[in-house]
Amino acid sequence: MKVLIVGSGAREHALAWSLSQSRDVSSILIAPGNGGARYLRLAHRVPIEVTDVTGMVACARQEAVDLVVVGPESALETGLVDALDSEGVAVFGPNRLAARLETSKVFAKDFMRRHGVPTAAYQQHIDFELALSYCERLRHNVALKADGLAAGKGVILPRTGAETFGALERLRGSGLWQGDQPLVIEERLDGWETSVFALADGRDYRIFAHAQDYKRAYDGNEGPNTGGMGAVSPSPLTEAELAVVEEMVVAPTFAGLARDGMSYVGILFFGLMMTRRGPMLLEYNARFGDPETQVILPRLRGGIAETVRACAAGRLQEVEFDWDPRPAVGVVMASGGYPKQYGIGHRIKGLDAEENVGSFVFLAGAEETPDGDVVTDGGRVLTAVGLGPDLASARVAAYGRVKTLGFESAEYRSDIGLEAARR
Repeated sequence: MKVLIVGSGAREHALAWSLSQSRDVSSILIAPGNGGARYLRLAHRVPIEVTDVTGMVACARQEAVDLVVVGPESALETGLVDALDSEGVAVFGPNRLAARLETSKVFAKDFMRRHGVPTAAYQQHIDFELALSYCERLRHNVALKADGLAAGKGVILPRTGAETFGALERLRGSGLWQGDQPLVIEERLDGWETSVFALADGRDYRIFAHAQDYKRAYDGNEGPNTGGMGAVSPSPLTEAELAVVEEMVVAPTFAGLARDGMSYVGILFFGLMMTRRGPMLLEYNARFGDPETQVILPRLRGGIAETVRACAAGRLQEVEFDWDPRPAVGVVMASGGYPKQYGIGHRIKGLDAEENVGSFVFLAGAEETPDGDVVTDGGRVLTAVGLGPDLASARVAAYGRVKTLGFESAEYRSDIGLEAARR
C-alpha cells in the first residue's frame, strides 16, 4: 500500500512512523513533510503545500497512491478531501462541510446547542460594545474564541476587565474578528481538561483513545496559549468517566451529524472540560491532535495503517486496536520566544543518537540543510516522547530524551504529566 500524508508537523512525522510499522505499507509520501523524513524508512517528501488542492490531487493520481491521510485542519478547510473523493482517491479525513465542526467555532457551537451536546453558555457578537457588555455581564469570567482557524492560538482567557478590553482590541486588530465575522464569547468553565478521540467510517464510530495536552506556554499553565507544549496518554479519565463522555457527548455528536445529513470519515477530537456538572465540550477538532498524536500512536501496537484504511473503506468495525498498556508522555521543545517571535536556522543536536528503548523523537519545525544538518525552522521544533510502566516513569523517559537533544534558545515545560502522575 502506498500512502500520501498531507502535512509538515510532528503529527505527520508520528503518522508516517506508525504507518511504517505495517508490513502492508510499501511507500509513504509526505507533502510537504519536514526534516524528520530522513529518519523514516519508506518515507519520501513531496514539495507540495498543504493548501495546494490541485497539486495534492495531481500527486495522488500520478503516484497511484492507495490512500491519502490528511493531517492539518487548513487542508480540510480547502476542500481537499472533497476533491480527492471526486477523483476516486481513498482518503482518511472529513469533507469540507463536516470539517466545519472545527473550522468555524460559530458552526460548532450552534451544532452543539441544536443536538443537545453539553457545552458552556455562549453568545456570538460582531459589535465591539455588545461583546464587551456580555463579558461584563459574566464578570469577565469568559473565553474569547475567534470563529475561524488560528493554529491553536485563537482562544484568549482574560482575568480582569482591563484584560478583556485589551483582548477584544487585539482580536479586532489581528484580523481574527472583523467585518461580519463573529466572535464567540463563552462562560469560562472550571474543571480539568482532557481530549477523547473517536474514529468514524461514514456509518459507524468507535472510541479510539484519550489524552491530555498542555496548551499554555509556561510551567504551571501560565502564559499564552500555544499549539500545545506537551501531552500524556492515556489521560486521567476513568472508564466510568469515559462511558459518560460517550453517552453525553460522542454519541449525540454522531447522531447529530447523521440527522444533519453529514457523513463523517476520519478522526474526531473532542476537547472536554470535566466539571462537577459532568463533561462539557469545549471544541471539536476534525483531525488528529498535535501533540496528542505523538503520545497516542507509540502506544498502538502494529501501527495505524489498517485502521485508517478501514475507515476510508467503510469497515471500521472489522478493526481491532492493540494497545500497549504503558502510558506515554510527550514534551515539546520549542524555539526561544515561541509563541511570539523566535529565530530559526539553529542546528539540532542529538537526533542521530541511537534510539533509546521506550523513547521517540518526532520532528515538526525542522528542515534538512544541503550539507546534511537538521536545523530549526519553526516555533514548535520537536516532540520527545517517553513510555513507562507508569506516568512517573514515562516522564523520566521523556525528559531523559530531552536532555540528549539541544539547539540554541530551546525552551520546554518541565511539568508535562506531573499533575496527571499525582492523580
